[in-house]
Amino acid sequence: MSGKDRYNAAQTGMDMVVADNLVKVFPSPDGRGKRAVDGLSFRVGPGKIYGLLGPNGAGKTTTLRLMSGLMSPSSGRAILAGHDVSQEPQEVKQVIGFLTSNTGIYLRLSPRELLFYFARLHGLAEDKVASRVAYLIDWLDITDFADLRGGALSTGQKQKTSIARALVGDPPILIMDEPTLGLDVLSNRVILDFIKRERDEGKTIILSTHYLDEAETMCDVIGLLHDGKLVAEGTLEELRTFSGEQRLSNIFLKVIHADVPRLEKRP
Repeated sequence: MSGKDRYNAAQTGMDMVVADNLVKVFPSPDGRGKRAVDGLSFRVGPGKIYGLLGPNGAGKTTTLRLMSGLMSPSSGRAILAGHDVSQEPQEVKQVIGFLTSNTGIYLRLSPRELLFYFARLHGLAEDKVASRVAYLIDWLDITDFADLRGGALSTGQKQKTSIARALVGDPPILIMDEPTLGLDVLSNRVILDFIKRERDEGKTIILSTHYLDEAETMCDVIGLLHDGKLVAEGTLEELRTFSGEQRLSNIFLKVIHADVPRLEKRP
């Protein structure tokens, strides 16, 4: 199936992302193993942003690595655009754009050169490379530094370039781990607007972020992770109804039955 066929398949309403009882166990000093991901299942359709949220150590990054094929599950399956990640890794690479805080750039290449290189590496048709690169440079507001060497870029400029790199192959599925990390307010807004635009064009997006206000405004469905398990899932309104809380932070604390210490008022 070609990339174009896969994208057309997305328009039929099929689940583009399926996590099926995923488990990841890491070795531990006591020999019992640490379950970083524990029986995780969820589905995401085309044109949806799925927010995977939770505190540090909840299993978010491990889950995203399992979904992208960077890590093999101990058991369970991840299926992207109909391809089993463990069985068809090369096919999966053609349908995803994966961004993490560790996504690097080449310090001797400019953003423009980097994007041309990765567009061809991902097999983008040659007659579409220049227009795709120009589109990303314009939309992600890279123009002012598009021809500077990567080593001369600021943290925010590098992050924008990394995002463009993940998107340049025009994949139908985007897996994004903290995409606005290190960005200022204006750059943050550019990135979030761009992600919404990609969603509106039919892309399937898995978004992990510590910024809960972003999740509240961006995500169509939210999955709350705790100790590697999915403890709640639904739209923001469904989670509000279920928990009786309005703010996402309070919803999370409610569903994990966390006791939050309260300061006594001074006399």
